[in-house]
Amino acid sequence: MTVDTAENLYIPTYDDVLAAHERVKPYIHRTPILTSRLLNELSGAELFFKCENLQKAGAFKVRGASNAVFGLSEEKAKKGVATHSSGNHALSLSYAAGRRGIPCHVVMPRTAPQVKKDAVRGYGGIITECEPSTSSREETFARIQAETGADFVHPYNDERVIAGQGTCAKEIIEDLGPLDAIVAPIGGGGMISGTCLTLSNISPETKIYAAEPEQADDAYQSFKQGKIIAYDAPKTIADGLLVPLKERTWHFVSRYVTDVLTASDEEIIEAMKLIWKRMKIVMEPSSAVPLATILKNRDVFAGKRVGVVITGGNVDLDKLPWNK
Repeated sequence: MTVDTAENLYIPTYDDVLAAHERVKPYIHRTPILTSRLLNELSGAELFFKCENLQKAGAFKVRGASNAVFGLSEEKAKKGVATHSSGNHALSLSYAAGRRGIPCHVVMPRTAPQVKKDAVRGYGGIITECEPSTSSREETFARIQAETGADFVHPYNDERVIAGQGTCAKEIIEDLGPLDAIVAPIGGGGMISGTCLTLSNISPETKIYAAEPEQADDAYQSFKQGKIIAYDAPKTIADGLLVPLKERTWHFVSRYVTDVLTASDEEIIEAMKLIWKRMKIVMEPSSAVPLATILKNRDVFAGKRVGVVITGGNVDLDKLPWNK
């Protein structure tokens, strides 16, 4: 670990990513990278989709969650783990805890997709619901942690989680070689931070773009204003991107991200439909934000080799956004 002296935070290094990859390999998939001729034509770029929707527990977050869970000492593990999450981190941590045979306590917004709540319970997670706001989530979690004494695994502001998420970009570069750019969604910034950590060490020439919904554009505002801007209860179809940046993720975003690009909910839904139709894979709205921003900013990506992270596939099939 290194220390960000400005914030006095422990910041993971690339050695932590390497250790994380070895630690989590037995518990994750090395997900495939797919391409689409039509999407290349529409974007003017050569797109490579890293399909974390086909990951264990249906999302990239199982990487960071598994790194945190299997890195615990036996003594700490006895009390289990706890977190707050709108969905994918919750079910990923529940999956990892179940594999280790320890309890997992999860605070989830009452509005979280039912498919994600069902998955958490299916993996053995214990859910406490809260109101759909950052303040309610954090207040409820503080009570649960005090009652259980479980180890807090933050969804993204955790050095173990960031190192685990960095294994995704590591696989992309190992499989494809150097790229001109990688685009990934940004909410709290765990995936983007892991991507920054990895690429700054093994492919520093690759530009990193964060993709965000216009209706929850706190990362965009933070990036433009040079400080963390946090919204309490934004509303967007991209339900996995509702949380603000924190100190560790801001460390990476402020230093390594080339730009934060945004797309409207309508553009996100259209991009989601395109991937469903043309690539025949199930993915959730948050995962469509990168393609939506690429199609909206063709001049940025035209003629480039671009990695696109499809972060998750845990979508409620009874509430698809185009069936309203």
